[in-house]
Amino acid sequence: MTDAEITQGRVEQPAPAYVPGHDLLAGKVVVVTAAAGAGIGAAVVRRALEEGAKAVVFSDTHERRLAEAEETLAGEFGADRVRQLVCDVTDEAQVQALLDVADELGGVDVMVSNAGLGGTANVLEMTDEQWLRVLDITLTGTFRCVRAAGQRMADAGRGGVIVNNASVIGWRAQEGQAHYAAAKAGVMALTRCAALDLAPHAIRVNAVSPSLAMHPFLTKVTSDELLHELKQREAFGRAAEPWEVANVMVFLASDYSSYMTGEVVSVSSQRG
Repeated sequence: MTDAEITQGRVEQPAPAYVPGHDLLAGKVVVVTAAAGAGIGAAVVRRALEEGAKAVVFSDTHERRLAEAEETLAGEFGADRVRQLVCDVTDEAQVQALLDVADELGGVDVMVSNAGLGGTANVLEMTDEQWLRVLDITLTGTFRCVRAAGQRMADAGRGGVIVNNASVIGWRAQEGQAHYAAAKAGVMALTRCAALDLAPHAIRVNAVSPSLAMHPFLTKVTSDELLHELKQREAFGRAAEPWEVANVMVFLASDYSSYMTGEVVSVSSQRG
C-alpha cells in the first residue's frame, strides 16, 4: 500500500458474527502455550473447548492469570476438561512437565505452540541479550514444543497435529523488528522441515501467520497512531479479532485439513 492510500484510509469493515462450534476437535487432548491472557492463545483454548476437545491443557508464565482463566473456563465447560500449568518455553523441563499433564488425560493429540516475544530495537542498537531473548522464546521455544510433542505423539503411535504461531513479519521487513522477524521466519522454516520429519509418524505440522490481532495488552503498549496505521494496511481496515486467528488454527488442528502439512497460512492481507 502506498503512503497516499494509507493517508486516505480504508473503510473499516465490521468483524463477522462469532461462529458456534461444530465438534471439529471432538475427543482430542489439546495443549496450548501462552494462553492466559486475552490474545490468540486464550482464544484458541476457548475455541478448542467449543469444538468438543476432550480436554485442553494450557500454559503461560503468569500464574495469577492462569488460575483465573482456569476458574472461568472450568465454570463454563467443566473442571474435568480444563487444566493449566505455569510453563516457560525456554525451560525444557517445564515443557516436558506440560506434556506430562496431557499424558495424565490420555496424551497430546494437538499441540499449539503460541508463545512468542516481540520488542522494538534498531539493529545498530540491539544488544545480544535482546536478540537472544526474542530468539529463545519465539523460535527455540517453538522448537522445544514441536520436539517434545512430536516425540510423545510418535511414541503413542496414533498420529497428531502441531500448529505453530508465526507472523507475516517473517515474510516482510519492518523497522526495529530484526530479531522478531528472524525468529518468526525461523518458525516458518521449522514448520516446513518438521513436517517432513514427522510425516512418517502421521503427524502434521502447520503454522499460521497473523498480522495484527487486537487485544487489551496491545493497546497498552502501542500508540494510537501506530495502531491506526497498521489497521489501514489491512484489507478490511481493522485488526483481526483473536478468535478469527484461532478459527484458522483450529481448522489446521482438525481433520478438515488432513492433507495439509508444512504449510504456513497467512491470516492477513499483508503477506509479502
